[in-house]
Amino acid sequence: MTSYQRRTKDELAQRIAQDIHDGAYVNLGIGMPTLVANHLPEGVEVVLHSENGILGMGPAPEAGHEDYDLINAGKQPVTLLPGGAFFHHSDSFAMMRGGHLDICVLGAFQVSATGDLANWSTGESGSIPAVGGAMDLAIGAKQTWVMMDLLTKKGESKLVQQCSYPLTGLACVKRVYTDLATFACTADGLQLIDAVPGLSRETLEGIVGLPIAAAKGAE
Repeated sequence: MTSYQRRTKDELAQRIAQDIHDGAYVNLGIGMPTLVANHLPEGVEVVLHSENGILGMGPAPEAGHEDYDLINAGKQPVTLLPGGAFFHHSDSFAMMRGGHLDICVLGAFQVSATGDLANWSTGESGSIPAVGGAMDLAIGAKQTWVMMDLLTKKGESKLVQQCSYPLTGLACVKRVYTDLATFACTADGLQLIDAVPGLSRETLEGIVGLPIAAAKGAE
């Protein structure tokens, strides 16, 4: 029996950061995706965007150096790199809707095998729906990536054949980065990009409960 270890949140953020190309304009969604900013490799220029009207964010500030007049859309204090800019959020949304962002990295409640995204409401009684700019980002960015744990707290796969939660966007997700594996969402379903050491594609299919095509060049 093989054993495997889940990626930590920082390891997952680092895995995503290594796929962001030099010169990319990127929006990092609220929650886990903001960690990606702390793992961008040196020598690679990535311009980070926040929908509340910032371009050119840097990594999270050191403890004790937070400036709460400088926050991202999730109200977390951020830093600003040389050349960074502030602007009205209507201009920010024009960037998002106009196809000016290369990549957005969002969290999700569910992603379908063909890339449908559900990340703003579970429909639970008493929960507060919070779509924010997710619909604009999911459809407006050139590539939409999802960062999430593969399983819910109940052990159910967040990758599904068809989303049961209210949809954010249709067929918009290109890649899903999880604590166990990285997937591509295609018109034909899920394709494996990579998995943590010791986790086979067959075992992963059992965990997800869906067919997963082999990575390109494998098998």
